[in-house]
Amino acid sequence: MIIIDLSINPEETSTIIIEFIRTYVQNSGCKRVVLGLSGGVDSSVAAVLCKEALGKNNVFCLFMPDGVTPKEDRKHQEVLVKKFDFKSKHIDISSIVEQVSSVCYNTDDKMTLSNIKARTRMILLYSYANETGSLVCGTSNKSELLIGYFTKYGDGGVDFQPLGDTYKTQIYQLAKYLKIPKPLISKAPTASLWPGQTDEKELGMSYETLDKILYGLELKVDIENIAIEAGVKKSEIERIRAMRKKSQHKRRTPLIPKLGVRTSGVDWRVPVQEG
Repeated sequence: MIIIDLSINPEETSTIIIEFIRTYVQNSGCKRVVLGLSGGVDSSVAAVLCKEALGKNNVFCLFMPDGVTPKEDRKHQEVLVKKFDFKSKHIDISSIVEQVSSVCYNTDDKMTLSNIKARTRMILLYSYANETGSLVCGTSNKSELLIGYFTKYGDGGVDFQPLGDTYKTQIYQLAKYLKIPKPLISKAPTASLWPGQTDEKELGMSYETLDKILYGLELKVDIENIAIEAGVKKSEIERIRAMRKKSQHKRRTPLIPKLGVRTSGVDWRVPVQEG
């Protein structure tokens, strides 16, 4: 008997996300969104869903490569833009990253440099959003968000995350349903942080395994059963659980000491999305 089943109804899921995007953007007083294309499956799915929700004239895509961006990512984002007729622009961030790095401490560390790149892209996205009255749409999936596999105030610095409750393996199901080009779906996921970098190599497991662990934890399945379903040792489940715990600060607004009757982010919670 399968306990952990990550299959979804892609049509129903797409409809829910499209309605979320449309309602959220309308309630914000905006009409448009901007998002960063990477040439990968997550940003592709997010862009197509935004187009379905808002129309192609209200979706703008920025492709922001640097010196280590793979050639296939450059090609794949062009394929996507052409197929779905997106409005887009290329901005090479190499010179900006180099200037910022030159005044930073210890940019020889590859993670420090990677975070600078992610935060540079966030600045450019918000610059466009400010100029056009747009919202910045995030492209992170649930798998990444739960374990903190994103840059705080980088790719995590957005106005809303339409894919934030969709596991990576479910993103692939949506991608097939939305007819995302096959090369974008079949290639190894990578944030292109440094040459040869892939997500699964960094994580030490496939997304399929990671998602079974995370979904098992979400459903409060016994760890022994999760280990059987995912085909891993219990120590790997504890490692993922620890990653989720340690990265809580990345998913929350900065903590505030409670002094008043109602405190922002604590118990003064006004619904942003209504209807």
